[in-house]
Amino acid sequence: MDYMSEIRYCHFMAGVLARQQHDPLCGKCKALANSVRALREGVTELEQRRVTEISLLPKEQAWLLTLTKQVLAGLNPDPDAVGQKKAGNCRLAEGICFVKSSKALIKEMEGKDSGRTRL
Repeated sequence: MDYMSEIRYCHFMAGVLARQQHDPLCGKCKALANSVRALREGVTELEQRRVTEISLLPKEQAWLLTLTKQVLAGLNPDPDAVGQKKAGNCRLAEGICFVKSSKALIKEMEGKDSGRTRL
């Protein structure tokens, strides 16, 4: 997948996580806390891996990455969060999770890029 698609995905996920942080169940769920941590690490890794390309981005594309990092910095997941489904609180059907379903999009995007490795 090209780096701009990765940036767009990170921006999308930051928005999802920011909204779900205010959900009464997702906001207290370990899936949200783990996803925030993973996305923060992923953005850092992307910036390190693609430093040259990112430095050459047009202003509006560079802003997307800046905005993504600002949104992530504003997220404060509960460090002691528990899985809401395992705790019996989340009533979504088995195998359905708003946060995990959104996070799974990256695998689908990479799958559509068959033959290419993650850049």
